[in-house]
Amino acid sequence: MTRYRPPRRAGSHYITPEGMAVLRAELHQLWKVERPQVTAVVHEAAKNGDRSENGDYIYGKRRLREIDSRVRFLTKRIEGLEVVEQLPPDRDKVYFGAWVTVEDEDGKQALYRIVGPDEFDLKQGLLSMDSPLARALLGKRVDDDIVFESPTGQRELYIVAVSYSAPKP
Repeated sequence: MTRYRPPRRAGSHYITPEGMAVLRAELHQLWKVERPQVTAVVHEAAKNGDRSENGDYIYGKRRLREIDSRVRFLTKRIEGLEVVEQLPPDRDKVYFGAWVTVEDEDGKQALYRIVGPDEFDLKQGLLSMDSPLARALLGKRVDDDIVFESPTGQRELYIVAVSYSAPKP
């Protein structure tokens, strides 16, 4: 069995200011807080002698590799991202960063924000711009019908509202 995996298509390189702040906070947490703590644990564990049976040393080194890997990824990814702060000229259309309210055939409404692939979270209504639903929404207006392919089959939704400011809870 081979370990080869075909390369994945790179996600879009756009991100909201809030998404960038989350990535920078994660990078800071890993590099400035967690890594020094784990390094101190590994250093103390190394003083105890036989490292082959020293759990703190073994697991600490493993955690350091995980942290370093994630730090490398975040550093490289942050460098390649473009923060979209400017609002589009036509705010009646769906663009990156828009809050979109959609309704299905049964009258059930859902609210989504179109964001970059690094910050999507469906539980919070954050929809990656690379997803089939977001691609179907982009460029559309209020009262437009959209059809897209979901995992359960083809679906049709109706755009109820478009906003570029966060909804009030």
